[in-house]
Amino acid sequence: MARPVLRALAAVLTLLLTTAACSSLEGTGDKGYISGNGQITVVDPGERGEPVELEGTTLDGEPLSLADLRGSVVVVNVWWSACGPCRSEEPKLVAAHGQAEDAEFVGVNIRDSSVEPAQSFVRRFDVPYPSIFDPSGKALLAFAGTLSPRTIPSTVLLDRQGRIAASVIGEIPSTLTLTDLVAQIADEPADG
Repeated sequence: MARPVLRALAAVLTLLLTTAACSSLEGTGDKGYISGNGQITVVDPGERGEPVELEGTTLDGEPLSLADLRGSVVVVNVWWSACGPCRSEEPKLVAAHGQAEDAEFVGVNIRDSSVEPAQSFVRRFDVPYPSIFDPSGKALLAFAGTLSPRTIPSTVLLDRQGRIAASVIGEIPSTLTLTDLVAQIADEPADG
């Protein structure tokens, strides 16, 4: 009599675990992060909030502040060296960096416990722009309401005033998608 009860409990537990894992987001197994589906959101200039305030130290130990980049469209990409979608996406970001004349690019490396894996990632993909090293992920608080702290990769585009103008939650669909977003934001009137 105990075996049928155990089997029934095991079946219910399996069903609960299976349905709890379902989500509209892509899963990554036991990696501890959620990869998005590449959803693009563009924010109307009249609905943008305050400029993003983010400062940190790069992988090379240099200070970096997004405030210093105001006047340019800024592409901020959140990544982790062990993230498969981040590795898949990086060549598209590097290509977009080479094509988007009106933009500055900044990475935010989260989750790596030391700079060595992140620096190896940068060398492997020949990343030409700096990345803030933030193993705690606290830098993501600057993007509250735009990025999920567990969604990697994510990309946020800031307008020339430093306000969130667009985001891509998950891997960018293509280099062209990103360069088109940059051009759209760069072509906005200067008074935003």
